[in-house]
Amino acid sequence: MVSASSSSPDGAPAAGRRVALLTLGCARNEVDSEELAARLDADGWQVTTDGDGADVVLVNTCGFVEKAKQESIQTLLAAAESGARVVAAGCMAERYGRELHDSMPEAQAVLGFDDYPEISARLSSVLAGERVDSHVPRDRRELLPITPVARRGNAVVLPGHGGPVAEPVTDEHTPAHLRSVLRRRLGAGPVASLKLASGCDRRCSFCAIPAFRGAFVSRTPDELLAEAEWLAGTGVRELVLVSENSTSYGKDLGDPRALEKLLPQLAAVRGIARVRVSYLQPAETRPGLVEAIAGTPGVAPYFDLSFQHSSEPVLRRMRRFGSTERFLELLGTARRLAPEAGARSNFIVGFPGETRRDVDELVRFLTEARLDAIGVFDYSDEDGTEAAGLPGKVPAATVRRRYDRLIRLADELCSQRAEERLGAEVEVLVDTVADGVVEGRAAHQAPEVDGSTTLVAPDGAADLAALRPGDLVRAKVTGTEGVDLVAEPVELVSAAG
Repeated sequence: MVSASSSSPDGAPAAGRRVALLTLGCARNEVDSEELAARLDADGWQVTTDGDGADVVLVNTCGFVEKAKQESIQTLLAAAESGARVVAAGCMAERYGRELHDSMPEAQAVLGFDDYPEISARLSSVLAGERVDSHVPRDRRELLPITPVARRGNAVVLPGHGGPVAEPVTDEHTPAHLRSVLRRRLGAGPVASLKLASGCDRRCSFCAIPAFRGAFVSRTPDELLAEAEWLAGTGVRELVLVSENSTSYGKDLGDPRALEKLLPQLAAVRGIARVRVSYLQPAETRPGLVEAIAGTPGVAPYFDLSFQHSSEPVLRRMRRFGSTERFLELLGTARRLAPEAGARSNFIVGFPGETRRDVDELVRFLTEARLDAIGVFDYSDEDGTEAAGLPGKVPAATVRRRYDRLIRLADELCSQRAEERLGAEVEVLVDTVADGVVEGRAAHQAPEVDGSTTLVAPDGAADLAALRPGDLVRAKVTGTEGVDLVAEPVELVSAAG
């Protein structure tokens, strides 16, 4: 973490002030929160994730879909009831700004991404009872050049990318371990997200994210390696690479194969046992990247592919590309390279114009795809998206029936896929050891979304008391519970440091 002044920019000492940082939404938001935590900690704030006794509650909101927005509003209201000053930041705040502030007087301030470098000054002003101007939303795609390679060096705030620091002075020749890292971990587990990039250049008709997250910008390999080494030094054993679109990594650096080159470097970082890539766009997933994910030692053979649907007519209205056959071919390629490879995806049902035939096509794909995890979302109009104005809206009752059908099918298919792993050996990264229960995740199980693996001692064998969070264990699958596995340890592959 970088060092900074111990007083706020307005001259008032921040020492002793307590800020609770509550994070909603995706792993990308978690990285953004840890950057905010570093800025606040360096300026003397006591940073916590517990709102009790806090002077300020800073809520890093999610603004992706209606359900996430409602959760953000409820969290802000609950924080206000504690008596603390409440500040909204994050995606919902960036997306709605002054409109959110006007509709929610319980929040003393609504901050946008441009406020992040001065977050300490903003919170100090809130505590002093001063008026903080609400963020005024704008299309952040317009802040950067259209041409990706022309975006480097532009003075646009990119959450989770760090920022300029006074010392130590670094350049392109500075070794990774000597580079500054603007991050303070808010958790202590053996897994952490590493943000590859921010923004997205795709124009999916249902998605508002590019408008408030901006155009796609990669972090440089040197930045990522420095942060990976720093994370490893805090006890992290698994890196989860996150972004809005990981398959675009490097296009603005002039190297579309940058991720393929970066993966073995990250896997070689001392202390890191596993690297996992998330948020892959099927249309951009090149053969070389498939090979790198499937065949690089230390990289999980795991394919988090954003299919969204498989019917070509629906995909075209979504402004996406692909089909059942093309998606099955992509999965087949990955499994030929790594038969044990895991795969997950999310799907939207009830998109405008979706017919029963489209749903049947999606069912056919899911039945043949053998995915380890399936997320299903019922379509809802999102402000500012093309899809909100499309004709052919599916009645709400029909959307609900289709959603219920797909959810039941997904549960059944994912349970069947887990059963296919009975008798196989998997490598399990231990997440927790508590009251004799050892729980972790195999390579096909990402944190929080894909199930877990419970390690049990075979009859007559020693107990599991010697295992610790962060250990990587080879184990044989002996049982399943839905998508979750039960496995017996075979050997310790790599011990936590």
